[in-house]
Amino acid sequence: MIKDEEKDTHCDCKNCDCKETWHHHHHHHGGHQGGGAIYGFGFIGALFYFLQHAVTVNDYLWGILKAFAWPAFVIFHLLTLWKI
Repeated sequence: MIKDEEKDTHCDCKNCDCKETWHHHHHHHGGHQGGGAIYGFGFIGALFYFLQHAVTVNDYLWGILKAFAWPAFVIFHLLTLWKI
């Protein structure tokens, strides 16, 4: 069995510029696709939520920015709720 340190240390995939170890590469490119989908659906939901309450152009622009940052709002409110 080849140890992680003995494996090729560069990334062969065409879309990656990383020069990390095989172990990092394996974790870097696998298992994170679900997080992107969750963020994407959350972004769309947040965009609809913030834009339906918008009245002015500034409200629309601010709503778009808030939609990009929705995970920060979720974490902030959860930490506030849990009084951490």
